[in-house]
Amino acid sequence: MGTFKAAFINEVEKIYRKKKVVVAAILSLLAIVMGQLLVTGVNKGFGLITASSTQFPILVLSLLVNTILPLFTALVAIDVFSGEFSHNTMKITLTRPVSRVKLYTAKISAIAFFVLANLLMVMLLSLAVGFIFNSVSLSVFGILRIVLSYIVTLIPVMSFALIIVFLSNVLKSGTTVFFLSIILFIAFNALSLVFPRYANIFITSMFDWYILWNVDTIPLGKLIREFFIMAGYVIMFYTAGYYMFDKKDL
Repeated sequence: MGTFKAAFINEVEKIYRKKKVVVAAILSLLAIVMGQLLVTGVNKGFGLITASSTQFPILVLSLLVNTILPLFTALVAIDVFSGEFSHNTMKITLTRPVSRVKLYTAKISAIAFFVLANLLMVMLLSLAVGFIFNSVSLSVFGILRIVLSYIVTLIPVMSFALIIVFLSNVLKSGTTVFFLSIILFIAFNALSLVFPRYANIFITSMFDWYILWNVDTIPLGKLIREFFIMAGYVIMFYTAGYYMFDKKDL
């Protein structure tokens, strides 16, 4: 357990030394600011309340999971694997007294930590902005729904991230993996629109899984079904990714 903890902390430190993390934070902040400016403009221009202080963070989450978060999650996943292989730093990492399975799991856990930290940062900032501009509509129940919505979003995003991890261990070029990730993201979204009956097969259609948790009557059957589909993605690509990572020549 001690070796895994050390490997995890090391991977987290390597991720947060990257400039991409700073850029992701800045873009997330800009998305919140622009979103609130748009909402404020509509409210004042048309005399409407387009988003309350508890609705605004959900609007921000919808924007985040369909644009910034998948993009930077893919970049981080590629850096963690393809980046180290291409820069020949993986050999140094493997000289530490940690097994490959623990190292692989530590890298996946570090990616998950990045995603969760990004989600929580955006949640807190959007809550603060919503409170400043419309504190009347704030409620404890609404805050609990927001927290739950942001936390459960980690599952579909990490399901997609594990696909990127698998590709990063199959292909040598990080650039190739990145562009392939973009193509997959666009293709999955397009196929979900063209074949709505089979949308649940494509993981990107579940980026809005938080909606099922954010309604008065939770559709338990659909929620469980989609959870098992995502669990299948996680198990399949985690296993396949580790197999390729374990067999990779350094």
